[in-house]
Amino acid sequence: MSDPVKPSLSEKSTQSRLERRWERFLWNSRLLVMAAVIPSLIGALVLFIIGTLDIFGIVIDAIAYYLLGSEQDIHETVVPSIVMAVDIYLIAIVLLIFGLGVYRLFVSPIEQAEDYAPRHPFNVESFDQLKDKIARVVILAVIIEFFRAVVDIRFQTPLDAIYLALSVLALAVAIYLMSLTHKGE
Repeated sequence: MSDPVKPSLSEKSTQSRLERRWERFLWNSRLLVMAAVIPSLIGALVLFIIGTLDIFGIVIDAIAYYLLGSEQDIHETVVPSIVMAVDIYLIAIVLLIFGLGVYRLFVSPIEQAEDYAPRHPFNVESFDQLKDKIARVVILAVIIEFFRAVVDIRFQTPLDAIYLALSVLALAVAIYLMSLTHKGE
């Protein structure tokens, strides 16, 4: 007589076979993150191309102004255009770090990245570390965007200059505090 609590050998092998299949399916479902990884890398490539073309456009405008005597004055647009290109590059870097970090965390470590120091942006050990690295680059992009806005400011009153000074001070304090939290890395 068989024990009703213990499953028979055939039930056990069927259950374990079904369980193995289910667990294999669950494990392979991690590949769903590729739906985020591939578009992130494509987006990064597109943004790198856009930023590079913007820089080439600035160079062409500068050559036209200084060497060919173009009538268009570039002094008002050069700095904001370069800052915009840097901002585009930073967003591309965020996408790159995100795509490669998610791949590394959920699919497989990247062997070439393993050869570099653990602090390399592509070497993430946890989702929190990935978020932290992305947050640092996003904060830098926000700072660049702030700088771009500041370049275009025209002061109407002395109070505007005080607001700008306080904004820069707050930004400097934020950067200092952020550097303190990452001092051990």
